Amino acid sequence: MSERGATITPATLRFFRDLSRHNHKEWMDANRERYRSDVVQPLRALLAALAPAALKLHPGFDTSGRTGVNFSRINRDTRFANDKTPYRTQMYLTFPDPAAAEAATTQLYVGISAESVTAGFRAYAMGSAKKSRLTQVVPPRVASHPQLLVRQKKRLGRRYESYWYSTEKGEWTKHAGWPLEAAEWKKLKGWVVRRKFTPSAATRPPFVADISRLFHDVYPLFTFVSSPGLKS
Repeated sequence: MSERGATITPATLRFFRDLSRHNHKEWMDANRERYRSDVVQPLRALLAALAPAALKLHPGFDTSGRTGVNFSRINRDTRFANDKTPYRTQMYLTFPDPAAAEAATTQLYVGISAESVTAGFRAYAMGSAKKSRLTQVVPPRVASHPQLLVRQKKRLGRRYESYWYSTEKGEWTKHAGWPLEAAEWKKLKGWVVRRKFTPSAATRPPFVADISRLFHDVYPLFTFVSSPGLKS
């Protein structure tokens, strides 16, 4: 397979579509080999195809292909969830903040499901504010460089969707647009800048090149909200 060619196939999308209709252990057990061939292998091929572009941005990116690092888990943790379906109907390929080790919550990512394909960068403030890298690292940067995000919005705002989250009365609340003000960053819990593709776009040869360019575009945002030890 060409490095610049497609790695996701229509069979990948069909698997997620079928899983959404048959989200139970018996179906997954019967389709385990299909999961490996139609989802795991194509995503690993996509990782291999995107790794050179990611490593060109930063040689410290982990490209080992580990679940929990480069790949999300398909099994859902249903212990505290209202939705008790056992499997996720989408998978994420991620390149996490290389300076954050196991605590990385800032990622370049590609998300694949039957309904949509998205890619971009995302960052989340997990846990308490005192322990969150996003909460501790970014607000001083916003205060010191107030025009940086304004310039990035001007550069990327027409091509990419941006939204951010705060918590209101204990519930995550989504806000459209760019978090530009210091007051917004004080309550920010997550930020996503992404492009949405049609599912069929992921099965076409230009997809890898499109994602590589996208990663290059959003990487300055990634470094702005990443760990202090990360250098662009």
